[in-house]
Amino acid sequence: MPPPRPAACRRSLAVGGLGLAAAAYVGVDHLSHMSPSLHGRLQPALWATLALATATRAPFYRRWDAEIRAAPKFLAAMIFMLAALLCEAVSVRFVSAVLGLQWHRSNINNRSTAPLPDTGQWLLLALNERLPQAIVGLLRARIITLHHYLMLFIMLGFSALFDCIKGPGLGIATRYMFTMAVGRFLRTITFLATILPSARPWCAESRYRIPEHPHAWAQKYYAPYASDPRAIRRVILWDMPYAAVQDYTVEYRPEWGQMSFLIDILRPTAGDGPSWYHLLKKASGGCSDLMYSGHVLVAVLTAMAWTEAYGGWISVVIWFLVLHSAQREIRERHHYSVDCIVAIYVGILLWRMTGFIWSMRDSDRARRLAKLEEVQNKLFRAAKDSDIDEIRGLLNEVELAGLAKKAFSRHVILSFAASMIIFTLLFVLLTFTLASDG
Repeated sequence: MPPPRPAACRRSLAVGGLGLAAAAYVGVDHLSHMSPSLHGRLQPALWATLALATATRAPFYRRWDAEIRAAPKFLAAMIFMLAALLCEAVSVRFVSAVLGLQWHRSNINNRSTAPLPDTGQWLLLALNERLPQAIVGLLRARIITLHHYLMLFIMLGFSALFDCIKGPGLGIATRYMFTMAVGRFLRTITFLATILPSARPWCAESRYRIPEHPHAWAQKYYAPYASDPRAIRRVILWDMPYAAVQDYTVEYRPEWGQMSFLIDILRPTAGDGPSWYHLLKKASGGCSDLMYSGHVLVAVLTAMAWTEAYGGWISVVIWFLVLHSAQREIRERHHYSVDCIVAIYVGILLWRMTGFIWSMRDSDRARRLAKLEEVQNKLFRAAKDSDIDEIRGLLNEVELAGLAKKAFSRHVILSFAASMIIFTLLFVLLTFTLASDG
């Protein structure tokens, strides 16, 4: 059942509303592939309209106090998210570099390391043969990408200004960032546990400068037992590594100061730049399969947020776009089918588990009911004694239990509102700059 909407939001829906604004954003941005000139005219007009509507509404928003109280948790979730992304970037480089370029490029038969058999890819190829080409073209189309999902969530958060979702907007933003950070940490643990070959076997040679030979760790614990059945049987029997590390050329070791411990993990080469941070920026999506899909995880969390906070037809459309994105990840061999399937149910389960941070339930009403239950016996006694003053005092306590905490000054509220709008504009620019290519 869709969440109830306040009257102000119902009035806005009558003339378009949040759903149409979201659809317009995705549709106009998709015009960049179909009609660049029309896209160049419509996109600035759309963004100017959305920005003007937000700036006009902001002074009349009634829940800035709640936004200020939610800000520390939001900043903590942001820091947690940045830590998760840093950990993931280091791990992506590690799984791509530890086995060396030889593993990515060739196996014992001198061919590219074979991708895993994927029945999802088979199904899509079979559908391409049987479906009308118009439908196949629609399935192949780049309708929506990573930065679209991030922007759709930003629009959802800002819709709290118009009472379209339950405020504070930073409350649902905190839940979104925290859930994504947890999902990223779980993803990192998952793809670190077992290194899987990329669905694009040419990836490492075209993207990375990494040593040809495997790292000493892989030489000792993996390479000797990778393909020889007798070696595998022996290591199972002994349960102890027995191969010696081979004598390869000494690897490049830059001066990274306190971060030198990352050298063995990242395996830099002389052409990778002067710093570890510069190297991590090149990690991108890695060149081993990363179980599970980070793109699909973001898409699912966006769809879950829209479904819980807003509902309606636009949430159904976003779920169809999630499925479209998942099949494109498989179709274009960015991920195996299992990566996308796991990302969908992990995203749904994680969102369900973080309802304690923000939810559509009326917490003020819940506090009033809890206080009413607490003073229930006192109310009965006061009613028996016909003590009107006592009844009035107890009911006043119940009402106060559901009210927000002491309000902040108008100067603090205006300063915070201006800071949040500026921060969001900067975040939007960074999203378009850093996430437009995935």
